[in-house]
Formats: sequence, C-alpha cells, structure tokens
Amino acid sequence: AIDWLLSVTLCSAWFVFRIPSLLDWDFPGSDVRVIFSPDAEHCQQLCTQESSCLFWAFIGPDSKNDNRHFHCFLKATSSGEPSRQVPKQGTTAGYSLKSCNPDSTGLYEDVDFPGADYRSLFTADQYECQRACTDNPGCQFFSFFSGAFNQLNVRYKCNLKFSWTVPRTPIVRALSDRISGFSQRMKPESSLTECKGTLFPNVNLPGHDIEVLAAASPEQCQVLCSDHPLCTYFTYVSNGFRCYLKNNEAEMVPRTENGATSGLPARSCQLDNGTYPITLVYEGIDFPYSDIRFFPLDNFKSCEKSCTEDPNCQFYSYVTTSHFCYLKRVITMHAPPKVTEQANTVSGFTLRNCPDKSAV
Repeated sequence: AIDWLLSVTLCSAWFVFRIPSLLDWDFPGSDVRVIFSPDAEHCQQLCTQESSCLFWAFIGPDSKNDNRHFHCFLKATSSGEPSRQVPKQGTTAGYSLKSCNPDSTGLYEDVDFPGADYRSLFTADQYECQRACTDNPGCQFFSFFSGAFNQLNVRYKCNLKFSWTVPRTPIVRALSDRISGFSQRMKPESSLTECKGTLFPNVNLPGHDIEVLAAASPEQCQVLCSDHPLCTYFTYVSNGFRCYLKNNEAEMVPRTENGATSGLPARSCQLDNGTYPITLVYEGIDFPYSDIRFFPLDNFKSCEKSCTEDPNCQFYSYVTTSHFCYLKRVITMHAPPKVTEQANTVSGFTLRNCPDKSAV
C-alpha cells in the first residue's frame, strides 16, 4: 500500500503540493542521468540540484527484482509529470524540491563509497572519521573500515574523499553572439586575506595530469585547481578551453608554449575581485546545456542580474542576436562516484555545512 502522506513544502516563496516519496513505486523511463546514491533522500537532493531533473527513482539494496542497487535515476518530461507510475518492490520514487536546501549528514552502515580518495588515516571509529572529514576542507564524504572488517591490514582505516564544491561548466565553446558569466552569489564569503592569483602566461607545466576539465579562462581553471585537494598546479590551454589539473609535489618544470597559461592554487588566501572568475564576463563564449529556464532580456547585464537573484542559478549565457537569457546550474552536492554494499564498513558525509548539527 502507498503511504499517501501529503506534504506541503515552502520553497522560495512558492508552495509545492507533492507526495514527498512513494515507497515501492517507480517512474519508468524519461531518464536524463543516472548517479550512484546511498539512499532515496540523497537521490531526491541530487534531483533538486540537477537543472533538468523534475522527478526521480531510487533502487534500494533490498530490491529483489532489480540488481541495480544504489542507482539514482534523475528524470524529466515536457509535461513535468511522470509518463508512467508503476508498483516496483525495492524502488522509491519522488519529485524534485527545487529551491529548497536539504542536507544529508547520516551514517550509512555496511555501505562503501569506493573511489575519490585523496587521503587516508586511522581513526578509532566512524564518528572520529566523520570528524576528520568535517575538519578537512577538501573532504566531502568518507568511508571507514571497522575493527571487524575482513582485511586485517585496513581495519580502522578512514578514507577521506573529494567531490567538487564549485560549479563546473560541462562544455565551453566559442560563439560570436554569446556572452557568458557566473552568478555574483558564487563568490564565497571568506575571512582570508585577499591575494593575487599566481599565473604564468605562455608557460606549460607538462605531465602529471589528474583531471582535464572545460574552463573559460586561466582564472576559472585556477579556481578549479584551488578546489581540488590533490591539485598542486595547473595548465590552461586556450585552444579548446581545456584546464589540466596536475599533481606533483616534488618539482614544477616550466616549458614555454604559446596559448598556454599555468599557475598555482590559492587555498590560504581568497582570490581578489581582479582574478575570481565570477567577476569576469566572457564575450564570444557560450556555456551550452544545463539550462534551468530562459526568457528575453535587453542586455547581458540584466541576464547576469537575473542569474544572481535566482538562488538556483550558478552561471548564464546571453544571446546577443535573439536577446534571450539562459540561466544554468549543475550539481555541486556531494555525490560519491559509486555506492556498494560492504560489511563492516560505514560511510557518510561531512558535517561542515550543517550548522544545526554536530558530529556525535
């Protein structure tokens, strides 16, 4: 039987009358993205942050007729409603909570978040591991192997893990009638001393790549490097808008190369207004896809203002020929790359962004 408990959720001054979730039901089809997630609540939060997601379905570990356990299916239709609703044991379905600010701080027993490790240490229990994650700025989630874990040599091991906290533009391309930029809300508040970012024009720092990302400028590439705890320096190549994050603590060997700009992260100070990418306007640059909504406006300044005033908007593109403004966002909520069942393992998330809760 379905628990038809009707909830009324206030989201940015408008009411959403939705059944929060349907246990043992599915919304088949209409998938826009599939992500691993530890439970249905976390899946709902992922849907809330994905710009195109309107509803979702989560296959739990108790599902007996679908072995895709811990898969979160983000979905959308032109009508905004699921095309089908069917009963399905072990699956939970629900709707996005756009504009809300849910959080996820639980501990997940017998669950592992494989991958995304950047540091390991030994702790007495899962609570100390969670505190270590909370105290470490680069940590977003963790996995802890208890004293009963089957591998003796990794018992009490706490693996700290990373996921992006800054929005990444999935694609950057040159387009003459586009002007793009970021919401002015994106600049983090910080008590750190302001500093000039260290950039080396016409310099490549070859090798030691850990990730290659799309970026509109060396400054945006620097912010990505500063967010990644393993990035020791970076090289940005303007031909193709590619940002190469690199890890080498032993040496940094420069090579002259036109069209390349290299630099260092800024973690101990706050990049000032001259270098932080949200203050930059990218003329002739498009950030395609990830649209929340679009509408006509007279100029790009109005588009930037609309993005800044919309709590869901992270970046925008303005079309100078049609005068349409496209507001955009991507997921920045902590999402492990994979979720698996694993006995005597406890996984969870940082409590850093949870002012009303503290570690046990």
